[in-house]
Amino acid sequence: MTAIDESSTRRAPAAPGAIEANGINVIQESERKGRPADLFWPWCASNISVLAVSYGAFVLGFGIGLWQGIVAAVVGAVASFLLVGLVSIAGKRGSAPTLALSRAAFGRAGNTLPCVVSYVLLVGWETVLVALSTLATATVFERLGWSHGDGTKVAAFVVVALVIVGAGIMGFDLIMRMQKYLTIALIIVTAVYVALTVDHIHLDTAKALPTGSTQSVIGAAILVMTGFGLGWVNTAADYSRYLPRRASSAGVVWWPTFGGSLPVVLLVVYGILLAGSSQSLSAAIGSDPIGALTTILPTWFLLPFAIVAVLGLVSGAVMDIYSSGLTLLTLGLPAPRWVAAAIDGVLMVVGAIYIVFYADSDFVVIFEAFLIILGVPMAAWCGVFLADVLMRRRDYDEASLFTGAGIYGRFRLSSVLFMALGTWVGWGLVIDTTGAGKHLGWLGYFLDGITVDVGSFHHTWFDLGGTGGGWAYANLGVPVALAIGFVGYLVFGFAGVRRQERALRDRTAATSDPAPATT
Repeated sequence: MTAIDESSTRRAPAAPGAIEANGINVIQESERKGRPADLFWPWCASNISVLAVSYGAFVLGFGIGLWQGIVAAVVGAVASFLLVGLVSIAGKRGSAPTLALSRAAFGRAGNTLPCVVSYVLLVGWETVLVALSTLATATVFERLGWSHGDGTKVAAFVVVALVIVGAGIMGFDLIMRMQKYLTIALIIVTAVYVALTVDHIHLDTAKALPTGSTQSVIGAAILVMTGFGLGWVNTAADYSRYLPRRASSAGVVWWPTFGGSLPVVLLVVYGILLAGSSQSLSAAIGSDPIGALTTILPTWFLLPFAIVAVLGLVSGAVMDIYSSGLTLLTLGLPAPRWVAAAIDGVLMVVGAIYIVFYADSDFVVIFEAFLIILGVPMAAWCGVFLADVLMRRRDYDEASLFTGAGIYGRFRLSSVLFMALGTWVGWGLVIDTTGAGKHLGWLGYFLDGITVDVGSFHHTWFDLGGTGGGWAYANLGVPVALAIGFVGYLVFGFAGVRRQERALRDRTAATSDPAPATT
């Protein structure tokens, strides 16, 4: 991507019609609006998904009992969306998108690293969500006897793609309204799904599940963290940047945490009860997460189920495409925001067409494994970013966010170093959990521990059982990468942040001092 002087982007370029004009520019004070409670709707809507019900079976797959599974679901969901809430503070304080504010920690050029990782993740996930929406619709229509080959897939694909791309182009106001109505609709239809399937829950059977180890409970909680809130941290400030700077920081943290974790906790716990009541259903979910959930439904509800399944996936994809457009601008694309969103839409459509109509049946599984692996460097970035937000006592210097000559500089070694270190250690603690990815056997190199063998001295530290052990499927590398990024930058980046803030204070004082009197 060609670097450009972005000083002009501090003012939003014009946009046609009702399309949002603002991109990565700082939102003008006159345009800041809303309340922290408004953040409830986008985070709730994007996480009311039937896939969350399927996670109940994945949690029990760690060999844990009913109450252990519930604890893992609650802890994993709340902890991960607390991170989303904390990142949202930066949006309120800086009135700019997440990855644009990341320049304060990484420098103008150093920020390219997290931007590239974030962009690939966002475009990748929106592509997979569109493909899953299309395939889910085709599956339900086939059960109803309405399917006619690829015609159903084409029709579903066109409708889903148009909604997602259209919303991404229109921008913030439409997305926020859309997510509010989607939340209400999804709650209603999901409640009906629960009412129709609750008789499949057998508490005595679920309570009889054998108790697992503490290690397994921790692994299940990490799985929930990585599957939900941790995947949204690189977008959080995109939706809080329109808030007035006087808005309550506690509210900015609370509403994304509550809005995101509430549906996840309820749906994953319900999935635990369903999967714990039927071993056959649990096994079926493992091979077909959405299709298996239709087997316990009456035929007349299959169409509403398809709608709620697709809308839940679309809601997430809409937020992905909006944020990926902003990230593309942060990388240096010299274009309005809506053009960036349209470019992302083209990439999403091309990728989804390949997955739905041309790829092998296991392509989605392989691709999702690839995206999960990219979650490790994104977690390391999150640690650095949160430490940076914690250490800052002053508002961001708006001008310096858009030039390498400002107080944030072009490249900050400490942040890049600890993102890289967190990624290296994190990759050593994860594996390709699908087993279908190619060329991914190098992962998990730290799961056997660190061995020192010198002469007669032989000792192994931190042995986690290897790639076949209990920790291998826990995605342990994700929180470890986050911790390394946070602690490392907190210790070694502190002095740099203080220098930045002193420079900002001195410059502010110099510009505010009255001119000396003349005689």
